[in-house]
Amino acid sequence: MEFRIDSSDLTDAVAWAARVLPARSPVPVLGGLLLEARDGRLRVSGLDYEASARIEVEAETVREGKALVLGRRLLDICKVLPRGPVEGAIEGARLSVTGGDARFGLSLLPLDDYPAQPGLPAFRGVVDAEAFAAAVGQVAVAAGRDDSLPVLTGIRLALDGTKMTLAATDRYRYAVRALEWKPEGGDEAAVADDGGADVVVPARRLVEIARSLTSAGPVRLALDGGSIGFESDGTRTTTRLLDGRLPRHDKLFSLGEHAVAVTERAPLVEAVKRVAVVAEGDSPVQLAFTGDAVHLQAGYEDDVASQRLPASLDGAEAMTVAFNPGYLLDALGSFGTDTVRFQLLGPGQRALITDRADGVHQHLLMSVKPLV
Repeated sequence: MEFRIDSSDLTDAVAWAARVLPARSPVPVLGGLLLEARDGRLRVSGLDYEASARIEVEAETVREGKALVLGRRLLDICKVLPRGPVEGAIEGARLSVTGGDARFGLSLLPLDDYPAQPGLPAFRGVVDAEAFAAAVGQVAVAAGRDDSLPVLTGIRLALDGTKMTLAATDRYRYAVRALEWKPEGGDEAAVADDGGADVVVPARRLVEIARSLTSAGPVRLALDGGSIGFESDGTRTTTRLLDGRLPRHDKLFSLGEHAVAVTERAPLVEAVKRVAVVAEGDSPVQLAFTGDAVHLQAGYEDDVASQRLPASLDGAEAMTVAFNPGYLLDALGSFGTDTVRFQLLGPGQRALITDRADGVHQHLLMSVKPLV
């Protein structure tokens, strides 16, 4: 095998495929990246037992062939290559990589021991990559981090007609985001007969995938009972699904009679950060809403902080709630709107934060006991 390619193109391709490589593996070849040069293209592939990634880029193919090398070592080399043309070639038992006056050699791993790349599941439709990445980022903040409860470390992806719903919860908060997508076939009859889907995808994997596809335009989504895949121009990635289901949010988000408070988001974020500096550990930040203001307070005894911001409150003369400051900042940071709406039941009860009245993006937090 021998190929020529620009160093930036090689670095981008290797970095994209290396995302799925395991940090540690008892199987050495799973730390490898497979390079295939053929027909003016260089394909770079990586996999572990949970995910796979493959990308194709243009390259001058001098001699067709394959090479399996340690992926993270190759990525380290790519990062320090001089800018400009790069040559890669198999020389005996190693892959040589030459750029300018710099030359590197990498030992070849046995190709016979390398597993076959998994195929893509059946294609289900197309989603805009930028909108999808934004939605994944908005709900991922609520995903659990405790691996002893694997399903809570995932993001629910539900398909119903032309609507896609993403959701995540760690039991203390629950984020939901809806967006439009285009099912395969596109016509209403095909959508109605499709039956939809409701799966849980590992949050860390889905965030990585979504970020890598941000500028890809339309992305095809593939899905079956055990894995999910995404394909765009020159790239393909898959990941296994998590077993189980997230608790449904429908009843949790139905608050019944409630008060509604509205305030500007960015000033509220800054105010929460400001008063939370006196909060010990996870002690709460209190928000006391009145008809024209919200009074923030944190701390106890002599170590206290407070700030007042303009706000409106409908449905009650006054309402005081308190939240874990980290959870509140995560929720507020997931919105991109100028204002946020708080739907409030009262102290110690559920509170729903939304971007607007139609609730395309919703984040549920539990209010804790207000400060005395």
